[in-house]
Amino acid sequence: MIDSPVSTVSDALSSPESPPPARLPVRAGLGRFLVLGTVFVCAACGLVYELELVALATYLAGDSVTQASLVLSVMVFAMGVGSLLAKRLRCRAAVGFGAVEAVLALIGGCSAMALYASFAWWGHSRSALVGFSFAIGVLIGAEVPLLMTLIQRVRRQDAGGAVADLFAADYVGALVGGLAFPFLLLPALGQLTGALVTGAVNAIAGGALVLWLFRRDLSVRARWTLIVVNGLVLAALAAGAALTPSFERAARQAVYGPGVRVALRTGEQEIVLAGGGTSGRPLSLFLGGRLRVSGRDEVRYHEALIHPAMAAGPHGRVLVLGGGDGLAAREVLRYAGVRSVTVVERDAEVVRLARHDPDLAALNGGAYRDPRVRAVTADAFDWLRRPVAYDVVVCDLPAPELTPSTKYYSQEFYGLAERVLAPGGRLVVHAGPLRPGPRAFWTVDATVRSAGLWTAPYAIDTPRPGGRGRPHDWGFVLAARSPVGLRLARHGPRPHSLTEPGLRAAHRAAERHREAGLPPSTLMHPRYGT
Repeated sequence: MIDSPVSTVSDALSSPESPPPARLPVRAGLGRFLVLGTVFVCAACGLVYELELVALATYLAGDSVTQASLVLSVMVFAMGVGSLLAKRLRCRAAVGFGAVEAVLALIGGCSAMALYASFAWWGHSRSALVGFSFAIGVLIGAEVPLLMTLIQRVRRQDAGGAVADLFAADYVGALVGGLAFPFLLLPALGQLTGALVTGAVNAIAGGALVLWLFRRDLSVRARWTLIVVNGLVLAALAAGAALTPSFERAARQAVYGPGVRVALRTGEQEIVLAGGGTSGRPLSLFLGGRLRVSGRDEVRYHEALIHPAMAAGPHGRVLVLGGGDGLAAREVLRYAGVRSVTVVERDAEVVRLARHDPDLAALNGGAYRDPRVRAVTADAFDWLRRPVAYDVVVCDLPAPELTPSTKYYSQEFYGLAERVLAPGGRLVVHAGPLRPGPRAFWTVDATVRSAGLWTAPYAIDTPRPGGRGRPHDWGFVLAARSPVGLRLARHGPRPHSLTEPGLRAAHRAAERHREAGLPPSTLMHPRYGT
């Protein structure tokens, strides 16, 4: 996408040495249309590269606000650098533009695969993200003076008209690229193949313009050099597309370890199921690159989430927000007084796996076979707007420090949750880890209290702290319209890993780390700090 300073464009138009008219194989009007068409295609490809980097970086590292800010700021700065560097190529604009597009197609097309490889085998992707953002930005910025020179060589026109035509084609192309990425490329081709295909389109568009429309500007050596370079770029991109399945399998094994049994990408996230069966490893469920369920210790987490809420009062109607794996529903169904359990999961594929994968279905005790359990595919925020009352509302949602999930930890969300609580009803929230940074946890507690609820915070240590994707502990907030205590059912199911003394100790441990005076979180202020 071309988005550089207007001063550079003005320099290109007001050069004291006007470029000689090009000898074109077509009329000037058609030639100008073809140049603007190439601007359109290159702008669409440039925006796809940009969105690809943001999307993949968010998937790998989370926090979409930080990733988008980093990519956009670095890329815009680099575009200014590229515009200045390209001034040296204006005397040979056709050759320079062809070379720039070939290199841009290679770097932009391979950027997603390189970023994923950096994360999978080196454990970090920030340096690669900055490097590719800068390189792509420099090359996109270099297009501006070169294209201005070429369009003026086709037909001289006033500076204002040329700028208007160039940026009109650029912005329309950006619109098409921005819409094609989420609605066409990502669902049809995926992140890696989509970037490679975009690179191929970029190389073909740039190469065709120079090698055909401006072929008379090229020496024999320059022509053959561009042909060979573009051929090698297209061959490299095609090889990358052919090797993408093998590359993804190897990268997943590097990230998730051996024994990956299921790996699928939905419209919401990537779902990976590893271990279980005869592998000798505990079953692990990864959603969006993050460990959500480990068969080694999930019982402790789900008992701590469910039992204090269920034991504190009536529990005939239960709502589980998230928890499509069925493990929270398994614990709820251990109580004889349960009449209905509604599981609201945004990704239908998670529920499908929980129903039909033998190992995951065994882990959740076949919860979805129970006629009292109803699974619906919906957003938790939207579901709470329904006028239905529940005795217990369970928020088994992604941790609050992940930017896409912050709306589920806002005043607005808890206000809706409070409205659906029946008399004597309780709300329990997975509030993220308490250690090492308690600020996010206590902001959740403050936000729940801002909805008019009393809270009882508690934190349970994980059996094996540390490791990628594993917190030091699990923090929870139990809330109700009147003061609520932490206890277990006296005549109901007894948890394997929880005791009432343990719950009281968990509450005291949380209170020792309390941060007072934190404001509640709203949709307008989603960050919790660090």
